[in-house]
Formats: sequence, structure tokens, C-alpha cells
Amino acid sequence: MQCTIINDCKDANAVGRQGSRASSLLGGSVTYVGVQNDLEAAGNLIDVLDAYDQKPGVILVNVAPRHGAAKQWPNGTPFGSFWHGETLVIASIDGLTLTLVKKLTLTTCIRVHDIPRVMERLVQDHTVDRELADRIERSQFRSFDYLPRLASWILKGIDVPYESLRIDEIPDVPKAIWFVDNFGNCKTTILPTDISFASGQSLELFGQLLTCVTQLKDVEDDQSAIIVGSSGLGSARLIEIVVQGGSAASAFSLQSGSAML
Repeated sequence: MQCTIINDCKDANAVGRQGSRASSLLGGSVTYVGVQNDLEAAGNLIDVLDAYDQKPGVILVNVAPRHGAAKQWPNGTPFGSFWHGETLVIASIDGLTLTLVKKLTLTTCIRVHDIPRVMERLVQDHTVDRELADRIERSQFRSFDYLPRLASWILKGIDVPYESLRIDEIPDVPKAIWFVDNFGNCKTTILPTDISFASGQSLELFGQLLTCVTQLKDVEDDQSAIIVGSSGLGSARLIEIVVQGGSAASAFSLQSGSAML
């Protein structure tokens, strides 16, 4: 089954190990999307879900630092799962990773799979032995040791314990840039309806007055604009800040995480 991994562990060793493990367990090709932070993960998750179009597949998302606020968890944030059509998503639940899932109302609840509870059940059911269970619980690389296995267990119909988390318990997504592409176009978390987008109208974002233009092709050379971008899901497309023939990121000193309002 096709699998996409969205992860902030993006060096060659981490990418190779995760891809090999996922491919061996899920039996299909693997696509890897490296990100810098949980907001980038949130946007990429929506774009990958859009690409899958609810067809069979698996998306594994983990942006889970162990420092700062993450110290509240025994060994990093828990993971939760939900289905979008026939696409299984398993993601870290802390931070901003699932905020665009909430914004676009893609599910009403998340199944949270507590690792110690899951492993205890699977040991009792003789699905795994105690040595493997202990290694997974202690792992510093859960994207390798746990996530692909969890996906495999769920797809096989194994009874994996969970607790329900309502999607409204996930934080709201900030109105910000979630990604800067290689052209310097700035993808935001904002829908056209959030800002009453209308072609030809001028709006103020991040302290700049910009003109709304529906399509990139219609922006005049060297001019900046707010456009309806390609990222999003279905008819819900997110706005972008662009400079025709140039880099909006460079022109306005914008980056992933920059606030828009």
C-alpha cells in the first residue's frame, strides 16, 4: 500500500530507515516529505490528503520534539489516527499538526493510541513479544519503531486500544504562513472566505496593503498580490502571497510561521 511520511527527521539516515521500515510492513512505495515544524506538517498533511483523493493509502506524520512543553509527555506526544475515505492518517496530536484538519472539518474525532497501553494489549494478545514491546516503549525514534507498525496493525484489523479525542480539542490554526516554496511564494493557512477575498480588492496582511488577484497568471510583472493558491483540499484552497517573477518571501522577509493578521 502506498505510504507518505511527513516528518522533521529528514537526514539521509532517518529518511532511509523510515522508508525501508514502512515499505517492508505496508508492502508499497513510500514518499517522504521533510518539514521544519508542526505548522509545515499541518499544511503538507492537507496537500497529501488532497493528492490521495480518499483512495487507499497511509500517511504517517510526526513532528514531536522532546524538549520544552513536550516534557509533559513520558516519551513525546501521543499519536492519533483517523480515516479520510480509505486513507489512514496517523499523526502526532500535540502542537499544530492537526490544526488544518480541524479547520477543514475532515473528522470529528481522533483515536489516540497510548503506546504503553497499546503494547500491553498486544503482548497479552501475543501479537508482539515483551522484548519488542519494551523496545518500542523506550524508543527515541518512534517514527521508525512504532508508527509503521501501528499502521500495519490497524490495517490488519488488530484490536488496537484507543481513547477518543474530539477534534475541537485540537488548537485552532494560526493565520500564518505554513510554507515557502522554491519560488518564494508564501502558502498561508487562510481561506479566501476568512478575509472576504474578492478580485481587485485591496487587503492588509502582515502590515502590507496587497491586491487580491484570483490567479497567479493575472498578476502583473514585479507586482505583489494575494492569490488563491494550489494548496488545500477539494474546493477549499488556501491563499498565497506572491510576487510575479520574484520572491514574496524575500521581498517581505517572510518565512514559515510568519503571522498574517
